[in-house]
Amino acid sequence: MTKLFIADLHLSEARPDLTNAFIHFLATKATQADELYILGDLFEFWIGDDEQSPLQQQITHALKTLSEQGCRLFYSHGNRDFMIGKRFARECGMTLLPPIYPCEMAGERTLLLHGDQLCTDDEAYQRFRRITSWPWLQWVFLHLPLSRRVKIAQQIRQGSHKGKQQKSRSIMDVTPGSVNDCFEQHQATLMIHGHTHRPMIHELSLNNGQKVRRIVLGDWNTDLWYLQIDDRDINLISQPITSAE
Repeated sequence: MTKLFIADLHLSEARPDLTNAFIHFLATKATQADELYILGDLFEFWIGDDEQSPLQQQITHALKTLSEQGCRLFYSHGNRDFMIGKRFARECGMTLLPPIYPCEMAGERTLLLHGDQLCTDDEAYQRFRRITSWPWLQWVFLHLPLSRRVKIAQQIRQGSHKGKQQKSRSIMDVTPGSVNDCFEQHQATLMIHGHTHRPMIHELSLNNGQKVRRIVLGDWNTDLWYLQIDDRDINLISQPITSAE
């Protein structure tokens, strides 16, 4: 069985090259897989399942086509598209996952997540994350006119970009203590996540002496990144976006 994992594509109308690369990926590499896991931030931002923009419809069709070909699709919310809902998932033929999803991968107890919840040194972001997860606030936002939601999303995006420029690189990475606690809490030995845009396979020792691996997926910008797990091996793979179209 072959399983693919991707994250942090940040699709938007401003980057048609990324959209083309993703659709090509779905129509070629993903058709050879049994399961595809998208671990958050497929879109640059998400203002509701009801938007039905040309980009949204294009991606929905491509994912639905892959699902109908027999590849099972799973989605973990990111910090950009945390309001993706059941309607979009249903239209794509995709299963929504909880924020931290324990499962078996390659014979190991594995945790799948976007990864932003591990960046606990960034206290300002964690406050924002808690507030935006309030169900009543999401309900209010989703009942605003689409035009108003677009403006709010753009303002949040601009504020986030300015905030990143003012933060150190270390504060935007995962906090080692939070990684350790997550592994120990779920008694896992493998963790797969995105968010930090720092692709790597980390070999770690927990405080209790347990040997574990943390695999960080890369973002799609100049290169596309995906993790492939099959019966024989685990490989973190990249290729230039231009060669993937």
